[in-house]
Amino acid sequence: MRQVSRVSKVLFCAIAAASFSVSAFAQNWPNSTVTVVVPWPPGGPSDIAARPIAKRLTEDLGQPFVIDNRGGGGGNIGSAAVARAPADGNTLLITSSAPIVINPSLYKKMAFDPSKDLVPITNLLRVPLVLVASPSVPANNLKELIAYIKSQPTFSYASAGNGTPQHMTGELFKSVTKLDITHVPYKGSAPAISDLLGGHVPVMFDSMIAIMPHIKSGKVKVIAVSGAKRSPLIPDVPTFAESGYPTLVSYAWYGFFAPAGTPKPLVAKINAETLKIMKEPSFQKILADTGSDYVGDTPENFAKFVKEESVKWAKVVKESGATVD
Repeated sequence: MRQVSRVSKVLFCAIAAASFSVSAFAQNWPNSTVTVVVPWPPGGPSDIAARPIAKRLTEDLGQPFVIDNRGGGGGNIGSAAVARAPADGNTLLITSSAPIVINPSLYKKMAFDPSKDLVPITNLLRVPLVLVASPSVPANNLKELIAYIKSQPTFSYASAGNGTPQHMTGELFKSVTKLDITHVPYKGSAPAISDLLGGHVPVMFDSMIAIMPHIKSGKVKVIAVSGAKRSPLIPDVPTFAESGYPTLVSYAWYGFFAPAGTPKPLVAKINAETLKIMKEPSFQKILADTGSDYVGDTPENFAKFVKEESVKWAKVVKESGATVD
């Protein structure tokens, strides 16, 4: 009995020491530069959340938080790099929902499994998508646009890339309207918008975060909003539901992730520091200016939300027949 008791004490002490070590590690983090990977080109919607958060984390925690834009593969390349990184808090991911909950159903092969290789920290924000058209398109509302598309021998729409919420909202649009239009994927919102402004593509779906400056300047026509209700930034623009398509409701959301195996106390610390920043007036102004909703949450609730979103978009991919070229 004494031998068993001694073994139990040793195990207890070992567990306590390990727990103390993990907690101490989290308290002392960061002790070097932290890389925040954004798996999209510079200037896209993810940057608008990532850069102010990285700046404030740098100021608050005393170590550099450096944004590393690694575009390509519909967000898969940069996300996979984080999934393979050491779980020490020195490499983190801020991304749109695409590589997390859409790509696993859309791509035949992926270099990582988001559900196993990444751990959710917090949802940052969500934003409705908008369908916008080049000024050269002779349509000012959804009814006119659909009629115009039907009159054309071919028609295309642009998106920020394969598997993005912009892409899948476009596929949902094709499905509910029964239109035959071709998807033209870009490597991020910025180059897609550039081609839209240049008249190289007639329409595109994008988040309000990226497209709002061009809406305000009048460089694009706004056709419809994918949110459940109208955006206060463009209150005169109807939703797809108001325009006769009640099942076309879609949001892009942007989340914070770490490599799987990152200690829970460290995930909790990053979560707390990030939510503190998001509640500050400067970040709240970013949300208001871009028509975004604050959705900061606990790691546990965010993980549950990610699972629900995975099921939702898997169904959309299957029903739309969308594939990656």
